[in-house]
Amino acid sequence: QVQLVESGGGLVQPGGSLRLSCAASGSIFSINSMGWYRQAPGKQRELVATITNGGITNYADSVKGRFTISRDNAKNTVYLQMNSLKPEDTAVYYCNSEIKVKWTYRQYRYWGQGTQVTVSS
Repeated sequence: QVQLVESGGGLVQPGGSLRLSCAASGSIFSINSMGWYRQAPGKQRELVATITNGGITNYADSVKGRFTISRDNAKNTVYLQMNSLKPEDTAVYYCNSEIKVKWTYRQYRYWGQGTQVTVSS
């Protein structure tokens, strides 16, 4: 079994910052890409940022220059540093990871439970 556990969400004023963390644990053989998605009320889930195990990053245009994704491979953890937050960044943020599991060495995509980020004055 594999689990992704997110932390770091909350309420912040416009222009403020938050840092999200997502730790993967369980029967992990290796981790390929890790990333963050978000879903606002009444909208579809959308990609925020991804990072490969080699450190190659990809960002949605709406967050470029404001958000930074990083990962600590030794800790199986991915981070999302969010600066200059705007009300339109309000959403539930989900961690996502492509993980190859032990024993079978098959790769699956896993999701975290989500963490709420609210940007409001």
